[in-house]
Amino acid sequence: MNRKLFTVGPVNVEPEVLEVMTKPIITHRSKEYKLLHGSIVEMIRKALSTDMDVFMVGGSASAMIEGAMRNGISRKSLGISGGSFGDRSSEIAELNGKTVTKIEVPLGKAILPEHIEGKVKEDIEAVHWVSNESSTGVFCDSTAIANEVRNQNPDALTVIDAVTSAFAMNLDMKNLEPDALVFGTQKALALPPGLGLMVCSERLLKKAESVENRGFYTDLLKIKKQSDVDYALTTPPVSLMYALEFQLERILKEGMPARYRRHQDMADLVRNWADSRLNGIFPEKGVRSNTIGVLNRGDLDFNAFHSALKDKGFEISNGYGGVKEKTFRIGHMGDLTPERVKGLLGAMDEILEVTE
Repeated sequence: MNRKLFTVGPVNVEPEVLEVMTKPIITHRSKEYKLLHGSIVEMIRKALSTDMDVFMVGGSASAMIEGAMRNGISRKSLGISGGSFGDRSSEIAELNGKTVTKIEVPLGKAILPEHIEGKVKEDIEAVHWVSNESSTGVFCDSTAIANEVRNQNPDALTVIDAVTSAFAMNLDMKNLEPDALVFGTQKALALPPGLGLMVCSERLLKKAESVENRGFYTDLLKIKKQSDVDYALTTPPVSLMYALEFQLERILKEGMPARYRRHQDMADLVRNWADSRLNGIFPEKGVRSNTIGVLNRGDLDFNAFHSALKDKGFEISNGYGGVKEKTFRIGHMGDLTPERVKGLLGAMDEILEVTE
């Protein structure tokens, strides 16, 4: 059955986007590919208001997070986590032989500068965190955190997982000045999974020169050399890149301010519905994500509820991580609209009316 996806990811992909992917394949060393690669990089820079390097690899965003850890850390980092995906970043660093000092923030609370007060010592080479935690639906002020990192240790790099925030929530790139900002195609870009992307600073590339064992696939210096001439290090998913170029053209036509407002409007609809029909939104007010609504279940039988919702042609997401059993999640990002969200909420109302 073809369901409308309101999941946390992969998200709904429009038919016209999928159609673009049927264009004839080109080789990744051709002049045609060079034009495609360069076009994508420039549109990402324009959309995010940055002149930093933009790197792409075939894979999920986790590949690029691993790349940031392997290239930016010789020995020690500081990992801040408010949920499962913050934990994952630290795990990736540790599995690559790095020592991670961990800071745990209570679930449902935002990461704040005071959480790292006095923690960014001289031996901390990088600080990593998630801007928009998918398991809890919490969005944090990454610029404030980055500024605190730099105040304590100007040499420490900032590595930010922006998988569910980039292209949906304003990350204030001009003031954020990240060293690695990582995202993928299957979230707010509303594409199939398959490309990991990184906005990369000169500081991270300079650091990589002194870091051993960077590997091959995510060696940022090798990627940089190829990217400078609009080529990929290894064979990329060209069909997906066709669709990415198509989506970026539409995003720039919509305009980033309008795009951010649309995501805010969708989030407000879900929050208001949760307050009136169930037990509200899990994270505290003021730090709630505009791409993921994490709703308190209360005594709702989610499995039965979700089964009925699927029968109506809609799919949402279960809870995740430490709050899995007491929440469920609604993804409202990408090409979705307030009207479509209203359709989902109407179907959810119908189910509740039958069960109440």
